[in-house]
Amino acid sequence: MKTIKIIGILSILLTLCIACNTKNKEDHSKHKSKETIFYTCSMDPQIKEDKPGKCPICHMELTPIKSDDTAANEISLSKQQLQLGNITTQTVAETQSSLEQNYTGVLTINQEKINTISARAMGRIEKLYFKTVGDYVAKNEPIYQLYSEDIAIAKQDYFTAYKQLTMPGGFGKNARTMLIAAKQKLLFFGLSNAQIETIKSSKEISPYTIFYSNSSGTISEIIATEGSYAMEGAGIIKLANLNSLWLETQVNINYAKSMHLGQNAKVSFTDYPDKTIIAKISFINPEINPDTRLLLIRMEIPNQNLLLKPGMQAIAKLTQSNIKGIFIPTDAVIREENASYIWIEKRPGVFESLMVETGAETNGMIEIKSEMDITKKVVITGAYAINSEYKFRKGSDPMEGMDM
Repeated sequence: MKTIKIIGILSILLTLCIACNTKNKEDHSKHKSKETIFYTCSMDPQIKEDKPGKCPICHMELTPIKSDDTAANEISLSKQQLQLGNITTQTVAETQSSLEQNYTGVLTINQEKINTISARAMGRIEKLYFKTVGDYVAKNEPIYQLYSEDIAIAKQDYFTAYKQLTMPGGFGKNARTMLIAAKQKLLFFGLSNAQIETIKSSKEISPYTIFYSNSSGTISEIIATEGSYAMEGAGIIKLANLNSLWLETQVNINYAKSMHLGQNAKVSFTDYPDKTIIAKISFINPEINPDTRLLLIRMEIPNQNLLLKPGMQAIAKLTQSNIKGIFIPTDAVIREENASYIWIEKRPGVFESLMVETGAETNGMIEIKSEMDITKKVVITGAYAINSEYKFRKGSDPMEGMDM
């Protein structure tokens, strides 16, 4: 009887012990489920699952992420994480400094210094005296020979009128009027006074006329070809005056806001590192390239000795003094496709993202044009570490859902 009682008591104690252990396990399980809100992948943080498993993209084991009571655009980090990520903060204030920027561009032909030699009458191009782009043409050198019936008729009218000048009475007076009219027509067709004078002594009128260059320059384009038919006004060749070139470069719109026409630039050349000149901004394109968000600016480069050639690279250094603004290290700004943002220390160990508008960059610093609370500390190193941890832990971008 006594043995039975002892066995019964032991059975009761064993049952209570198992029940307690089961309860502890259940409580621990409940505690764990509160801490874990989703499972994600370290390689693909956009994956969020409510139970363990493998990543559907890279097939790695999903990592449990503990609950985070911070706001949507905030993240809490431990002291160890701050040290490992080299995360440091600093208060910022408006400063005044000089802004110096270098812009690389290419020398091009000054389009305002191009002279197009055109056909002054309809006809066929019988001969081109220059056939290579880059050849130098001196003033009064022959350019092309034209076969033109219109010019031949005007020549004949001039020749006939000249022969009738010696006729008596009204015939001579009419001939003088015809001579003046015919000469004006020939001048309109582009003949020189010397060419017109030779008609008087001609034995026969030729339908062929040679046209000469009225300026000197380098051939930048040959438009016509021998044997082709040219309409009145059609281009034959283009001559470029290379004593003046253009330097064109692309500038970020944030930098271009502070530029102005007439601003001085110190220009150096890749092929002539010892040569520098001072040029002025002569043109700022009012249209932004929508794909690159870049703006074209142009400077006129003097080239009296023709040392510089179109196609050469050049660097324009622009300096702006007494620039006021808030500047932080460039690496402190996270740049996404549609927005830029920084991390602010909201309280010790807790950081929040703040969307900002950026400005000019210089010497590893970038301008923040947005209004900021200068009492808050900005993350100046380790911003990308915070960003990566945020995406891994919360599985989304800090700016997701915000109005850009």
